[in-house]
Amino acid sequence: MAHLKQQFKDALSSIEPGDDKTNAPEAHRLVRDALEADMKLAEYGVSPVLIGSYKRNVSIRRIKDVDVFVRLADVPTDVTSKDILDKFFKVLHAEFGTDSDGHRRTKRQDRSLQVSFPQYDLYVDAVPARPYGDGTWEIPQKGDTDAWVRTNPDGLTALSSAMNADHDGFYVPTVKLLRQTRRALLGKKKPGGFFIEMAAYQAFASGAVSGNDQAEYYVSALREVSKIVSDFVAYGIAVADPTLLGQTIRIRATDDELDAARTRFADAAASAEAALDQEDAGKAALAFRKLLGENGDGETVFPMPPGFNEDGSKRASAISPGARVVPAGARTFG
Repeated sequence: MAHLKQQFKDALSSIEPGDDKTNAPEAHRLVRDALEADMKLAEYGVSPVLIGSYKRNVSIRRIKDVDVFVRLADVPTDVTSKDILDKFFKVLHAEFGTDSDGHRRTKRQDRSLQVSFPQYDLYVDAVPARPYGDGTWEIPQKGDTDAWVRTNPDGLTALSSAMNADHDGFYVPTVKLLRQTRRALLGKKKPGGFFIEMAAYQAFASGAVSGNDQAEYYVSALREVSKIVSDFVAYGIAVADPTLLGQTIRIRATDDELDAARTRFADAAASAEAALDQEDAGKAALAFRKLLGENGDGETVFPMPPGFNEDGSKRASAISPGARVVPAGARTFG
């Protein structure tokens, strides 16, 4: 069996965020400082924190957006979501203005304000939140100027950390590899990385994912996630929100996108299982290479093992059997 431990280690290094690790928290700090400096938001108990894949350590190269959860612990109940979004826009637009092309850097979205950072080639999404009353929060509801919807991002961060500990540190890197596989299979089409991460969490929580090394965890998780995607598309079986009892994960995807996801993940799972059982390391590496594609910098993620060409074939030996000399010189020592 081809477990290719070093190659999986190198693949994970290849998809690890690079300069983004510095730029993302700096962009967050600038948005946080602008919001905290506003007197009215200070009255509302403004307290921004990082959330999202970056916070959970499952982001992959490159990070294009950073989610900032702006907790407003003391906001009055009669303040609508539209009021808050209007206030956020006023504060952030005043702080960040326009880019070098004259475009506004602050863009209003359904439930957040997006601030562009051209110097870092990323965005910050500032999401306002008010207390729900049980330790969870509410954020603006999409498409409604006065409605709020419950969420619990802090709970998801804690659950992810606990799951990673329960699996000896294999959960987080496996989620990274699954996110990278989704990128290689679907590109910019939906479902996105968060849906795949939540499917992975459900698969791990069910006890169906296991392994002794990264290759086994990746193949096991990919198989189970493929089943969950298939059940979602074919039978409408939703993926549970692990942070809110009775709630499910919602996605926006067309029927064609969902059908493509089901087919490609099923094919990927079969390919990964065949690769793991493959005795030829070059053929196995070639299969994993196709599954993981290229990182955000356009570099091939999965390397070939020593002694194999890029097409998975073995390199010809430089020494012929029975040769009297080796390339380094004659058969003399000392």
